[in-house]
Amino acid sequence: MARQAAWPHTMDAMNTLTSPLVRLHTALFVVLALAGLAGACRSTPAAPTASSPDAWASVNSHEIKRDEVEKAYRRAAQDNATPSEEEVTTAKLGLLNELIVQELLVAKARELKIELPDTEVDTAFAEGKKNIAPDTFQKSLAARNLTEADMREAVRRDLLTQKVIQREVTAKVVVTDQEVTDFFNANRAQFNRAEDAYHIAQIAVTPVPEAQIANRTGDDAKTPQEAAAKAQMLMERLKAGVAFGDLAADFSEDPQSAPRGGDLGFVPISALQQAPPALRDAVLKSEPGSVRVVSNGGAHTIVLVVAKDTAGQKDPSMPAVKEAITGALRGRREQLLRAAYLTEIRNGSVVVNHLAKRLVELQGKALPAAAPAAK
Repeated sequence: MARQAAWPHTMDAMNTLTSPLVRLHTALFVVLALAGLAGACRSTPAAPTASSPDAWASVNSHEIKRDEVEKAYRRAAQDNATPSEEEVTTAKLGLLNELIVQELLVAKARELKIELPDTEVDTAFAEGKKNIAPDTFQKSLAARNLTEADMREAVRRDLLTQKVIQREVTAKVVVTDQEVTDFFNANRAQFNRAEDAYHIAQIAVTPVPEAQIANRTGDDAKTPQEAAAKAQMLMERLKAGVAFGDLAADFSEDPQSAPRGGDLGFVPISALQQAPPALRDAVLKSEPGSVRVVSNGGAHTIVLVVAKDTAGQKDPSMPAVKEAITGALRGRREQLLRAAYLTEIRNGSVVVNHLAKRLVELQGKALPAAAPAAK
């Protein structure tokens, strides 16, 4: 395989402290992704209600139309890609499941009387496209057959779902000082770093088909041209504010780190010295928060330097250590509560995925682009 290199690393207790990776800005060009929980959880059994011909799903009394899924696909589609009909349909089914979860959360926002001023949407929309030249942005919209109104609506719904999760999940998670101390005591030996180390993350792109793809979208560049276009697309999305961890989880072709959002943990200086010079220098000559692309032989590695840590014994009296342990414990608890919360609101709803039903009837055949929506 034409992989750049295998970064040497160990995912020890110290490495868990800064995972998940630091998020960047709100993603503008992707629909809210919540791990496909909509497809994994079952709703309360109910007889399907009548739906309009172009409805691909229904959530209680609200229909999710085919056009909504098509727009979501055009927002997220990779430039210059030529996926098969099966791959396109699979992607749309995944997006539909995400839209189902999003609709459940938007409905919950109405129930909770959560308000979203237009000024917040304006700010998020402007932030998402601030690094894109106006003419480039307009050309991209035209190429994807989208309007600014389409993009603003996607941002609005995304912000609403974030507010629900913030109120119902994030705000309810508490980590006590005693829990921080207990975690440290259980992992004391691993808080003694023998040498300086860098916390790094990567997105790997190779120019050949991979035997194993572990990213969330199943995306795999198969030629040098596809790899170059994919690397360029990823850098553009990073500049647009999409979180590094989300892009790594969705697109990285490294099966070990992709499920962790590209996180490689802390790599000691001695191990970095053994890496290929270009990769080594991309880390050692960069400041935390910086991103570089290293290309070799048609393969591309996008490297994020998350943090640098010095040698020595750590303890909870150090603000950075306490903050990191608190963040790790909070992240685990939030993940569990989020999954339980989404399952609970799903169980209290009537959800019918008409597209999934139709695809089962077609025995896995792709839905033709011009075919009528499933009923």
